[in-house]
Amino acid sequence: MAQMAAAISSEPTQDDLTMATLAHALSILGFIAPLVIFLVKRQSRFVSFHALQALLWQIAYFILIMVAMVGWLVMMFFMVAQTAVNKGAAPPVGIFVLFPLFWLLLMGGGICNLIFAIVYSIKASRGEWANYPIFGRLARKFLKMGPTGAGMV
Repeated sequence: MAQMAAAISSEPTQDDLTMATLAHALSILGFIAPLVIFLVKRQSRFVSFHALQALLWQIAYFILIMVAMVGWLVMMFFMVAQTAVNKGAAPPVGIFVLFPLFWLLLMGGGICNLIFAIVYSIKASRGEWANYPIFGRLARKFLKMGPTGAGMV
């Protein structure tokens, strides 16, 4: 029985490969697809590992974007308030500095999101147990699995 469980965990089926690939590919649209795949395919360690990685990345990406947006709005509020106090003053230079930085953050995050989705979709379709840089270790800890997908003792 233990040998059969090890064979199942090391050899994902074609359905498992497809679902793991979809978890990464559909993560471009947000965290809902990886979450649904993670919840639906819990019995497959391969799919749940890949879906959880994509889900953790999407949650971190969402938090990063929200923090950046709140920071942007707070900075803009203070700059506009300061300009209103000094009537007739030139527009604040900070707007011209912060807007490109905010834009670069959004574009850089979007590009990272796209690259992660493509690269890890390809790896999942090949049957690899590939780790996201930080989130792979977290996913393995949450799912209590070793480097090959087998359970930890």
